[in-house]
Amino acid sequence: MAAKTKKYEVAIYNHFVKASVREGEKNRTGLSDDWADVHYIEVTAENPEQAKARLQNRFSEARGFVVLEVREI
Repeated sequence: MAAKTKKYEVAIYNHFVKASVREGEKNRTGLSDDWADVHYIEVTAENPEQAKARLQNRFSEARGFVVLEVREI
């Protein structure tokens, strides 16, 4: 029996961009300055851990992305 998927909202920002904006330095990440602020991304998954994992390829910690919250919607 397949597990039921749910919709989650993931709150995420980029700490490299946030640090550049905070210090008034040029953002050299290749991302827009609005990544200093929290973005909310919807993802379908079986549980919160899977929702976070599904975003790791696109929004990896190595590239400076920080997940603040994962909540079911």
